[in-house]
Amino acid sequence: VNIRDISRADIQKLIGSAFYSENETLEKHLSAETYELVKKELGRLGVPIQLVSKHKPWFLALSLSSLEFLKLGFDPNYGIDKYFLSKAKGKKILELESLDYQMNIFTNLSEEEQELFLLYTMNDIKVLKQELDKLTQAWTSGDEKGIESFVTRSLAEDKRLSPIYEKFVYKRNRNMASKIEDYLSTKETHFVIIGAGHLVGDQGIIEMLKGKGFLVEQL
Repeated sequence: VNIRDISRADIQKLIGSAFYSENETLEKHLSAETYELVKKELGRLGVPIQLVSKHKPWFLALSLSSLEFLKLGFDPNYGIDKYFLSKAKGKKILELESLDYQMNIFTNLSEEEQELFLLYTMNDIKVLKQELDKLTQAWTSGDEKGIESFVTRSLAEDKRLSPIYEKFVYKRNRNMASKIEDYLSTKETHFVIIGAGHLVGDQGIIEMLKGKGFLVEQL
């Protein structure tokens, strides 16, 4: 997504999709067990439960991840999107995914899937600090297996997350690989930026492109 091209209308649409209206609350849409886990996680982060009472589970999951990364000292201004977009002055920007497409992935989740996604996120947050150094080292050294192990860890621990992985990772991988194939059919040179988690594994974009007959070289 070209994050420099997000309009006010896009933001309003996101807000409309991310929060409950009227008398609906987060507590009414989660099991008692998951709601207790949310309260504990928010307590650890120093966030009152009242502040998120209108959050839908998928949006709360994203908020918790962002809070944890900020707590660990990460700055969104150094995100890969902003970094490369700042370098692309005068260049044509193509989107592998639209903001609408990404938002629809979340808004089309069933209530059960939203709760699973929230549980998956809280599970990842617990080990994020310990695992982050390993992940950074794997990314820096080009250790494909190390990155794949991190990305699929939660799925290996809980098979109920399979539909979440299908929607958030594997289906998107197929769509992005198809777009990259279209780029490769032109005479132009394209520089493609994708999160590392989409590149690894048997269902990753690299293996898909190899399966289509393209020569892929890791630098």
